[in-house]
Amino acid sequence: MASAPQPQLPLFYKDLMPLNSRDHGDWKVTTMEDASFLAQTHAVPLTSDEFIDAQRHFPIVFTAGDNPLPIALFGLNEGVNTFMGDDNKLNTLVYVPAYARRYPFMLAKLRPDTDELSLCFDPTCGVIGKFDEGQALFDGEAKPTEYTQGVLEFCRRFEEAGQRTKQFMEELKKLDILMDGEIAITRNDQPDKPFIYRGFQMVNEEKLRNLPIETLDTLNKNGMLILIHAHLFSLNLMRTLFERQVMQGKMPAVPAATN
Repeated sequence: MASAPQPQLPLFYKDLMPLNSRDHGDWKVTTMEDASFLAQTHAVPLTSDEFIDAQRHFPIVFTAGDNPLPIALFGLNEGVNTFMGDDNKLNTLVYVPAYARRYPFMLAKLRPDTDELSLCFDPTCGVIGKFDEGQALFDGEAKPTEYTQGVLEFCRRFEEAGQRTKQFMEELKKLDILMDGEIAITRNDQPDKPFIYRGFQMVNEEKLRNLPIETLDTLNKNGMLILIHAHLFSLNLMRTLFERQVMQGKMPAVPAATN
C-alpha cells in the first residue's frame, strides 16, 4: 500500500494514504481516546463559516504574508495549547475547529494532472487498522459503509467551506483593510516589560469605518460584515488567553514576540 505523494503534509498529518476497498476492505476505525495530535498546537486553521461559533472561545486572526488565512489561537506562544489537559484531552466545552475534527481523514489530490479529490487518511494516527472492534469502513460488498459516507460528506463540506473562506480572504485583500497585528500585554508584577505578540494580521478598524457606505451595505448584505465583526470581537480574548497561560505556568521566561 503506497502512500499518496505529499511533498508537504498539512498540519497534524504525518503521512497520507488513499482509502480503498482493496487494501482496507476489512479495516475499522476505533475511538480516538485523546487529542494528542493537537497538544503542541497553538494555532488551528479556521474556515469563515466557523467565525460566529469560534469567536466565543478563541481570538481569530489571520496569518502573515501575501496569502493570509484565518486561524484560531489556542495559545499565544508556539507549542502552547491552553485548552489541552495533562491527559491530552481538550476542554469539553471548547469549540473544536472543523480542520481538527476531520482528522485523521481528509480529501487530497492524488495526481497533479487532475482536480479530483480522494478520501485519504493518516495511517500513523493509530485508530485505523485491522481491529476486532470499531466502525467498519467497508461492508461485505466492498462498498463504503454509512460511517465512511459520513466522513466523506464532512470532508466535502469542509472543502466547500474552504472555498468560501478563500473568497472571503480575497475580498478582504481587495478592500485593503488588513494590517499587521501587534498586541502588547503587561502583567501587574512586570509593568515595564510588556509581552509583545506579532506575526499575524488583523482588520484595521479605522479603514473599515471609512469604507464607502455602498461598500459597507454590500458587505452587510453578503454576510461578510458580521464575519469581520466576529473577528474583531474575538480579539478581546487575547488578554483572556494570556491569563490562561499565566495560570497554567506556560509563559516564556522573558517577554518575547511570537510568530
